[in-house]
Amino acid sequence: MSAKVVTFREIMLRLSPPGYQRFVQASSFDVIYGGGEANVAVSLANYGLDSYFVTKVPTHEIGQCAVNELRRYGVHTEYILRGGDRLGIYFCETGASQRPSKVIYDRANSAISQVKPGEFDWGGIFADADWFHFTGITPALSDSAAQVTLEALKAAKSAGVKVSADLNYRKKLWSPEKANKVMTELMQYVDVAIGNEEDAEKVFGIKAKASDVTKGQLDTEGYYEVARELQQRFGFEKVAITLRESLSASDNNWSALLYDGTEFYLSRKYNVHIVDRVGGGDSFAAGLIYSLLLDKMGQDAIEFAVAASCLKHSIVGDFNQVSVAEVENLAKGDASGRVQR
Repeated sequence: MSAKVVTFREIMLRLSPPGYQRFVQASSFDVIYGGGEANVAVSLANYGLDSYFVTKVPTHEIGQCAVNELRRYGVHTEYILRGGDRLGIYFCETGASQRPSKVIYDRANSAISQVKPGEFDWGGIFADADWFHFTGITPALSDSAAQVTLEALKAAKSAGVKVSADLNYRKKLWSPEKANKVMTELMQYVDVAIGNEEDAEKVFGIKAKASDVTKGQLDTEGYYEVARELQQRFGFEKVAITLRESLSASDNNWSALLYDGTEFYLSRKYNVHIVDRVGGGDSFAAGLIYSLLLDKMGQDAIEFAVAASCLKHSIVGDFNQVSVAEVENLAKGDASGRVQR
């Protein structure tokens, strides 16, 4: 199958201490590139789709390094603009056991945060496109980035392109009040909404009953109500919610649900021993987009998406470097992890 999928946001430089070292222990940092929509773009390219990433990066060598990393995985980069002074950076310390992972951002005034309406040729970008994906992080970067996101959404809908949005609330970028105001306007253009166990509460004030994410306690019935209320409020075709039961930084239970406005589909639950959880939600989004483009039915779609994101937790870095065959094998029930010879 050949489908054109467009994603839009910032690609960042990630600097991580080797292994499980703390920041204060490190004498060097591993270099990794990633970021929500870039992670989705790489996954979809791995699955064989025509995957396009739209952003703006500086003209200097670090900007080029980010572009080269996308090209390495088959992502189309011809819509990337050049300009601005810097690439956003984030530092990531990998947690273990009861010590959580920690992220420190250094992304103020990044090239994409300074983008202005009219800089992108959205009509050309969406020509022959099938799907557009963005996250709540993109409009949170700046008021101008929010305006460009709205511009992109209007163009996507005019072109008849399906739109998915991962709510992806980040408290270090904006307040719940600002997120609610901006995201409410954007949601009218969205067909498929994706969130985790906290996003709907932080952005739209829709809280699941009988759940406490800080204690790893999730009540599935409560999230059925969250999905139903999101669908009723915004008219989404589908709502997907990932369900992470955080037992510790090293071990999580991982599952998800999908609501199509009529039926609920709950995936199997995986007990995940985490190597790197960054990009877990993005790999879920990519798996769901791929499944829906292939017209997979509700249960098959959610099982593929959850299996894809389960595998991502075993891979260092932001990108989910797995194949369709590997995801399908896990989704069919082979979770043994036995050596393949």
